[in-house]
Amino acid sequence: MVITKKIDFLFIRFPIILPVIYSFFIYSFPSYENLIIFFTLMLLAEPHFGATLPFFFYSKNLPKILTEKIKFIFIPILIIFFTTFGYFYFYQFFLLIFLGANFYHVTRQSYGVCKLYNKNIDETNVQEFFIYLFNIIFFIIALLRFGLGYFENNLLYLNTVILLLIFFMSTWYVKKFNFTKNYFTMITGILIFYPICFVDKPIHAIIMGVTMHYSQYLILTHKITLKRKNKYQKYNFNFLIFIFVYGLLMALASSSAFVLETSVLFLNEKLFKNLILIPLIGQMLHFYIDSNLWKFSDKHHRDVTLKHIVS
Repeated sequence: MVITKKIDFLFIRFPIILPVIYSFFIYSFPSYENLIIFFTLMLLAEPHFGATLPFFFYSKNLPKILTEKIKFIFIPILIIFFTTFGYFYFYQFFLLIFLGANFYHVTRQSYGVCKLYNKNIDETNVQEFFIYLFNIIFFIIALLRFGLGYFENNLLYLNTVILLLIFFMSTWYVKKFNFTKNYFTMITGILIFYPICFVDKPIHAIIMGVTMHYSQYLILTHKITLKRKNKYQKYNFNFLIFIFVYGLLMALASSSAFVLETSVLFLNEKLFKNLILIPLIGQMLHFYIDSNLWKFSDKHHRDVTLKHIVS
């Protein structure tokens, strides 16, 4: 797939169509909720996590991995042990850490996408401030709503306040910097976690808006893979096959409760449900590894990754 300017806008800068589609199916076909979640995980969420692995083990990254063993080998091993231990022995605290890492990772990508398209330092600083501000607000709301049960009888007031804040912010932003595509890139980063304010289940809060984050990552990694000069036609085919298979297997593991309910296999129920630990490990590794692979203050990553985005 060639990345045209239209695809670039619709699936990187402002992929609002994806949460709209997700919302339509969830609210129109509530009896198929588990199936909708499964296909979203399989087609978007888990492939996005899986795309990190071929990026990490890209041939030109290997010398850097072997040179910086603590950063790229030992810390990932520690993350695997921490995730496993946390899942079994302090689950609630682990979930809090996981949620915080998720928010931070998505927020960093949202700001990073803004920087890719906007070279006005003053404007990108404002974009960074608003993206962080709203995502911190949404993180607090997530803890209060789904952790402590607040706001459930006042969702109308909560959403009114949030939408007014977004309106006033947008009015000020457009007045200062004009109404350009840069606004859409920023508002995407702000709206990703907005579903936390109105959905009835945490899983929808994570998946619905974050489909935009998944889309950005998948299109960007596909674009880079196409342009890398390493037998790119064959490599790209393998890349797509890998993330599809990874997405299928991890979606099955992530949706283990649903699969167990409909499976004809005789499996140990507790063991089967614990399969979700496997994608959780992949996700935690994704949060950490990506924070390094896309760090363009490092010349190596500018040479092997950034140049393929901006070219």
